[in-house]
Amino acid sequence: MKQTDLTLTISKSTPNFPGSPKLQFIPWSTLKEDGYNLELLFLSSHTGTHLDAPYHFAKNGAKIHQIPLDRLLGNGILIKIKKGKNQVITKNDLVLFERKNGNIQKHSSIIFHTEWQKNLNSDSYFINNPGLSESAAKYLVSKEINLVGIDSPSIDLGINRTFIVHKILAKNNILIVENLTNLNKISSKQFDFVILPLKLKNASGSPVRAIAIQRTK
Repeated sequence: MKQTDLTLTISKSTPNFPGSPKLQFIPWSTLKEDGYNLELLFLSSHTGTHLDAPYHFAKNGAKIHQIPLDRLLGNGILIKIKKGKNQVITKNDLVLFERKNGNIQKHSSIIFHTEWQKNLNSDSYFINNPGLSESAAKYLVSKEINLVGIDSPSIDLGINRTFIVHKILAKNNILIVENLTNLNKISSKQFDFVILPLKLKNASGSPVRAIAIQRTK
C-alpha cells in the first residue's frame, strides 16, 4: 500500500485565514536549562489542513470531540476538477462526474482536487479561492454524503463572506476538510483515507493529519 500525506506542515509561515490570530510557537523549556524541549502553541482551531465540525456553523451541530471515528476513515472519491480564481464547482459538474463514473452513493466522502493549493503563498489564496456553488452543496446534501474535502482554504468561494455552503453542509451534519494538499499524488478515483483531528472538547474545528492510502498491485 502507498501512503500519501495530504497535510500542510504547520509552522510560523503557514498562511492564516484573514482575521485569524497569527500562529505562534513559543519556546518554553529547553534541554540545556530544563532537561527537555517543550514549546507552547498559539493557533486557531482552523489552522492549516483542518476539519470543520458541524458546530462551526450550526448552533446544535456536533462538536469535534463528538464526531465518531467511523466518519474519519473510510473510502474517498476524488473528483479532479481544475478551478481557478473565483470559479465555482457546480451541480452540473457533479452530474457530469456521475455520468462518467456512476452515482455518488449515500455516506460517500467526496474530495475535490481543484489545483488551487499551488497558490498557497499567493496574496489571493484566501481571497479568490474556488468553492462549491449553493446548488452543488444542496445536491451533495441530497446524496446524504459523510464528508467533503477540498484543496483550497474554504469550501465557499473566497469572495463569499456569507459562508452559505458551510451553513448548508453544517446544518445537514456533513463534515468539511479544508486546505488539503498533495491530491495530485492520488492516482485513482477511489482511495482509503484517514483524517484525524485532535479530540478537543466543545471545539468547532481542529487541525488534522490527513492521509490517503492507495492499494498497489
